[in-house]
Amino acid sequence: MDMITLLKTFGYAGVWTALFIEGAFIFGIFLPGDTLLFPIGILAGQDIFNLWIMLPGCFISAFLGNLVGYEIGKRWGPRILEKYKGKIIKESHIISCNHFFDKYGAFTVVISRFIHFARTLVPFMAGMTGMAYKPFVIYSAMGALLWATGVPLLGYFLGAIIPAGSIDKYLLPIIGGIILLVAAKPLTKRLVRKLYSLTQKGQQP
Repeated sequence: MDMITLLKTFGYAGVWTALFIEGAFIFGIFLPGDTLLFPIGILAGQDIFNLWIMLPGCFISAFLGNLVGYEIGKRWGPRILEKYKGKIIKESHIISCNHFFDKYGAFTVVISRFIHFARTLVPFMAGMTGMAYKPFVIYSAMGALLWATGVPLLGYFLGAIIPAGSIDKYLLPIIGGIILLVAAKPLTKRLVRKLYSLTQKGQQP
């Protein structure tokens, strides 16, 4: 089954469900948020989807997923901490995490929307560390709005300039490029850290 047929088969409800699960549940970390929203926007630019139906659903699904993720972290996070405290999770890690959310919580909730893995983990961590609910809701809505509408809109404008009938020639290469960009971020960070570590070792007497 080709990509266009697959996306058309899942349709609006499938996209919205995937976005909700990605923010709500830890196993949603394996869902491809960015690589889903951008192609959907491209297909909307080809009149395969209605953009003005898709965008509100994407925003609502992403936003509600964050709220559910927060509640799960709030209810189950302390139990996880209690179970693994001192074994896998150190007391210093908990203190650092709480301090981080106290200081950078709002910014983290917004920017995490654009970072794979963080989209899933941050709502859970915010609930687990007891981040104030009202700021979380406000900044979660901001992040969901920017991400869940901004990424499809970029795809929409690109899809509008692709010649009709040739979308299948462009869609897979574009998705592949997005995957490479997403994967390149952590790989680049690891490479920089490795080079820095080697440099420090080389400077030691």
